[in-house]
Parts: sequence; C-alpha cells; structure tokens
Amino acid sequence: MRPMIGRLAARLPMLLVLFCLAALSRPSFAQEEDGLLPVTQAYRLSTDTSTPGVLKLHWDIAPDYYLYRGRMKFKPADGVTLGEATFPDGEKHHDEYLGDVEIYHHAIDASVPYTLAPGSTRLRVGVQFQGCHEVDPKICYPPHTEQLDLPLPVGTAASGGGSLGAALQSLGATHGSSGSDAPLPAEQAFRLEAVAQDARHLLLRWSMPPGYYLYRDQTRLQLRDAKGVELTPQWPAGTRKDDPHFGSVTVYFSELDLPVTVAGDIGGRTRLALEASFQGCQDGGLCYPMMTRALDVELGGAQSATGMPTATAPEAPPAAAGQGPLQTSLWLALLLALGGGLVLNLMPCVLPVLSIKAVGLLESGESPARARAHAIAYTAGVLVSFVALGLGILALRSAGHALGWGTQLQQPLLVGVLALVMLAVGLSMSGLVQFGASLGNTGAGLASRGGMAGDFFTGVLAVVVASPCTAPFMGSALAFAFAAPAAYALLVFVALGLGLALPFLAVGFVPALARRLPRPGRWMETLKQLLAFPMYLTAAWLAWVLANQRGADAVGLLLVAAVFLALSLWWFERSRGRAGLVRAPVLLALLATAVPLYALARLPPPVRAAHADTGVVAYSPQKLAELRAAGTPVFVDMTADWCVTCKANEHTVLDTAAFRALLQRTGAVYMRGDWTDVNPTIAAFLEHYHSPGVPLYVVFPRGGGEGRKLPTVLTSGLVEQALTEAAR
Repeated sequence: MRPMIGRLAARLPMLLVLFCLAALSRPSFAQEEDGLLPVTQAYRLSTDTSTPGVLKLHWDIAPDYYLYRGRMKFKPADGVTLGEATFPDGEKHHDEYLGDVEIYHHAIDASVPYTLAPGSTRLRVGVQFQGCHEVDPKICYPPHTEQLDLPLPVGTAASGGGSLGAALQSLGATHGSSGSDAPLPAEQAFRLEAVAQDARHLLLRWSMPPGYYLYRDQTRLQLRDAKGVELTPQWPAGTRKDDPHFGSVTVYFSELDLPVTVAGDIGGRTRLALEASFQGCQDGGLCYPMMTRALDVELGGAQSATGMPTATAPEAPPAAAGQGPLQTSLWLALLLALGGGLVLNLMPCVLPVLSIKAVGLLESGESPARARAHAIAYTAGVLVSFVALGLGILALRSAGHALGWGTQLQQPLLVGVLALVMLAVGLSMSGLVQFGASLGNTGAGLASRGGMAGDFFTGVLAVVVASPCTAPFMGSALAFAFAAPAAYALLVFVALGLGLALPFLAVGFVPALARRLPRPGRWMETLKQLLAFPMYLTAAWLAWVLANQRGADAVGLLLVAAVFLALSLWWFERSRGRAGLVRAPVLLALLATAVPLYALARLPPPVRAAHADTGVVAYSPQKLAELRAAGTPVFVDMTADWCVTCKANEHTVLDTAAFRALLQRTGAVYMRGDWTDVNPTIAAFLEHYHSPGVPLYVVFPRGGGEGRKLPTVLTSGLVEQALTEAAR
C-alpha cells in the first residue's frame, strides 16, 4: 500500500498540471458524452470547387450546437496559396472565457480564394473549426481539423502560363451552361464616367456589378491634343489579390472613385478630351481584354461625361461648396501653415517633446552663441523631418496609397517603435542612462560638441509626435498641399516646420527673450528628471493605441520589447569605458528587442465586438445614403485612436450629455468612422471632402444637399449651431 501511495505522490504534480490544462482549455468538457453527437455529425462539412480560384464551404450545424467564427482557420498544403476567407456576420454572443464573440447556428457558408502552383491538379487544405453544445450537458469540443483533398474542375488546373492570353479563361469550363453567371458585355460590366469638380480636379468613377473587379496597375489615363498637361491620379487603397497571372495586385470591386489632378497650362480650355484604358475581370470567371474609353469632360462646371455608349451613368457626388483645396492661394496656404505650425506647439501631442527642448533652452542661457546653435539645430531637425514627411506622403499617394496627415500611426510597428523611443528618452532624462549625444542635451561629451546632434534629434522627434495632432489653420493648408503641385506642397510643409520651430528661433536670436530665461543651476537636474514623466505618459498612450489596433497580444509584445530595451540601456551604462567584448551583450539585447517587434508587425487586427446601445452608428456609404434618403440629419465623425485632436474633441464635446441631448432634440444621427487602421472607405470620404486626415466632421442637412464641413477643433456652440441649422 505504501509503495502505491508513494507512486501517487510522485505523480501528483503531473496530475495537477494535466488537470489545470484541461480546466483552462474550455469549461465543462465532459468525459461522458451521452447524447452528444460526434464532431463530424454535429458539424457536417461539405465543399464546392466548381468556381475556379474559390473554395466554397458549407457547414450543416445540428440543433443545440453552434460554431465559433473566430475559431475557423485554414492551412494550405505545399503549392497552395490562400487568400482571406469570407464569412457572413454571425450572432453576437458573450462567452465566459473568450469574451464577446460571433457564433453560427443551423448552417454557415464561407469561401476562401486560392491560387495553385503550376501543374497542380488537386486542392489540399486543412480546415480547423470548433464549436459547442449549448444545452445540458454543456460542453465545447476541442478544435477539430479536416484535411481536404479535392479534385479541380476540368480545365481549371494551374498552369505555368503568365501571358494575357493565358488569363482569358474558358467561360464554358468556368460556369457551365446555366447562363446565370454569364459575363456581361464590357460596357455594362465596367461603366465609366468623369466629372470636373473644378478646372484642376476631375473625378472618375467606375461602376461594376457585384463580382467584377478592376486592376489598378492596368489602368492608363491620357489627354488627347493637350501637350504639356499632365494627369495625376490619387489612387485610393484597394483590395490586395493574389492573381495567378499577375501576382500580388491591387484591384477594386463594385465601385471606384478616382480623383485626378490636372497639372500644366490648360489655357482657355473649356473641355478636356480624356482617354482611359483599363482592364478588369469577373471574379472566378473570364478576364476582359484591355478596354479604352474616350470621354469629353466639360470644365465649366460639374457636368459629367460618360464613356458608355449606352445607358446613363449615375450622378457623381458633387464637391463641397467652397471646399476645393486649390481655391486657396499659395500665399494664404503658406500663412495658414505657418500659423498652424505655431499653434501646434500648444497641442498636447507636442508638449512631451517640448519638455526636452525646455531643458536645452535653459542650458543655453549661459551664452547667446550657444542659444543660437540650439535654435538652428532644432529648426534644422524640424524642417528636414517635415520635408521628408511631405515627400513620403506625396510619393505614396501618387503611387495609389491613401495616406494623409498622421496615417503613419496606422502602422502598429511604428507605434511600437515610437513608444520605445519615448521610453528611452524618459530613461535618459531620469538619469538612468547617458548617451554620447544625449537626447536631453546633457552630458559633458555633448556639451563639448555644442549639443547639435541632440537638438537636431529633438526636432525630428517633435515632428514625429506632432503628427497625431491637427491644429487650427493646418487643415486647409494640408489640403492645399495634397492637391497642389509637388513644389508648392513642399513649401507648405516647410512653412509648417517654421511655425513649429518659431518660438525657439525667437529665443535663440532675440537676446531680450533669452535674458528672460532662468539661469542654469543645480535645480535643472530636478526639473529634467521631473519632465521625464510626460515621456512615460506618451509611451503609455502609444501602448493604448496599440491595444486598440492589434489587441492585448500587441501590448504584451511591446512590454517584452521594453524590458529588453531597458536591459540593453542598463548594460550600456554599466559597461561604459570597458572593452568591446564586455559591451557585446548590449547588441544582443537590442536584437532581442527587435524579435517581439517583428512578431507585433505580423499580428492581425482583432475582431471588434459590437457595442450595443451606444447611440453611435458605424459609418458606411450605404447607411449614410439610407439616412439621407429618409430625410434624417446626420453628424459624421471621422476619427482615429491615435488622433489626439479627435480625442480632445470627443472628451469636451461629443461624448457629453449635452451632445446626446442635442442629437435627440434635432433628430440627428451620430455616425462615426474609425480610421485607426487602414480603411479605403473612410479614405475615400476624406478625399471627397479634401481632408488631409482626421478629424473630419461633416453635418448633412435634413433636406438634402452637400454636407457642411466643420473645423477640426470643435466647440459645443459650433456643433449646436450646425445641427440646429441641419434639422430645419
């Protein structure tokens, strides 16, 4: 008996571990499954590969059972590339362990696009799913995987051909003889119209039935008999598609609104002869040959021209009255940019970096020459950063990416890196580490060099953290920059930089102002350490932004990276002045910091749970059109979690009882669009209202007509006036 007890005692830790794992895996996983169906009978999976390039799946779900949407995964075999799976919206369900999820009862249809390596004749995919029995005995099955090995329809096996001729697929092999999926004539499948918003801005619209798409990179625009006049399209973000013939491409489904800027001498022209060449396909069907349409566009007003020989094109959305970006003159845009950059110093996003600059200014009180050096180096960092930011945004927008002011913070990796930079700056100001070119402009080594490197980097950092903010006057200036020729746009960015650096230039070059600064002393070390805490708060705010972008896993990875960064800085400080081998762990710790950042960049966006009874309607063009057709006034708020100005407006105006009462009194609907992540639909709305980014507030009146664009900084009185007028 005692040996048996001894063996049980020896195995007790392992049994406890197994018990804990079983308990944590899912609640109430029954050992006795009396009355429960086998997983393959509870969830009967059938497939359909009749549509080339699309795997269709259907689950029949037994009564009292359900499937989790978020637990469905697809793993391709070698030679198979899968696209993003498409699911219908599920039922909202609060799970005790998984939180807010979506589930399916009765049945579900899903589809997964795929491409095959040349020579493949079968489709091999692993399909994993998980579900639960929701009545007694309540259990959840472990994740179940079915390995699919499916034959392909005749004529759809992958081949190595990559020419356009190979892209033209056999319609009979694709759709059979039903005729329901027969391709439309090209004129009906791809309807094209053009409208002149003003003499320098055109809007082209392609309208396509469901299931048809247009290639971005196969589209060419040119003018006939207009030498010296250039067309610059501003491509919105499209859908990435793995095309078996062209590789990874950008395509547009259903509808494409393409703003086009006209540059050059148009003289006294009243119309432009536009020629558009493009190519598109029927999803899962044939690809049309290159099409060319000729359009005559009237410049005298917003009169549309259509490239269709038959049928009347739908009316294009008119431009907001008085909101054309190039209606602003260059000199006015530069003045607005200078004022906006100056006001940007007072915005909360820039204040943490001003803490660094304040220390530098106080240190420079010993010498007028040193004060000028501080000001020049800081201004150089600001101007170089603004020009680089402007060049990057303009280049990417011309390449078809929907970018605007602050959208670099839509990239989680950049948010994580910026949070670590703020942490490093804070540790430096707290005195835990001293850099050779100190970020806080301190240290004997830096003092001997005049602090130029530290001041320059401070200017760079000021521009980076300023991007989530939009100050008054900036909106009109940036809208002008994004629509104007590149040279004018860069002048606007330079003016913004001068405005941001102007207070420090004034202190550096006006002795009377410099004399008002306190004299340096031992008290400055305490002040410097105190000003480190705004840097830590900024890092915490960026971690919150990251949580909204990629969930709790992203914050966990950021914290791991922060620990490794702190380790590398600690060892850097301890090994100062020692041999190279002693400092080698610093490099290893920095490399370890990069590993969680790499994993962070690969995280998918989390599934956002719907919040009921918030009184906020999620933005969609269809819902907005429905509300306007019903005669309902609408307040549209385009925002983002990284936009500090947006959050300030929400705190002071939009998330208040007074605003909710105003909505009820005027019968208006509050509609919000979230641009925290890349969203082509919201990007198109911003483009239509010539907004360089968020926040954007537009009030649509009850009786129809174009929406009224509000300033970027809201007041309760301004919003009340706009909604009251819209409700009349």
